[in-house]
Amino acid sequence: MPGKYPDKIRTLPLFDGRFDAYRLAAEGADVLFASYPSGTSIPPHAHETENHGVIIRGELILTIGGRIERYGVGDWYHVPVGVEHAADFEVDTDEIEFWFNPAN
Repeated sequence: MPGKYPDKIRTLPLFDGRFDAYRLAAEGADVLFASYPSGTSIPPHAHETENHGVIIRGELILTIGGRIERYGVGDWYHVPVGVEHAADFEVDTDEIEFWFNPAN
């Protein structure tokens, strides 16, 4: 899997989804160490979780409600529960995502 993560993170189980990530399960949340090759485009979708993320390499282009925002290294973003959004990656990008269950 691509991504510049420490060896310890690379021993985590792989996330089974539409992008590459190592998955760390926690009570009431999942933490994903995700990697997106340049040119990756994730079409509009919504989650049953509240998502927060931080970009650690590259850039995320996030579209929510018709508004496009760019997030670079060190920038945090937030996607509320059930809100439709899309993501594009023009350059190789790594991020850490926190998916919180709404009941927590």
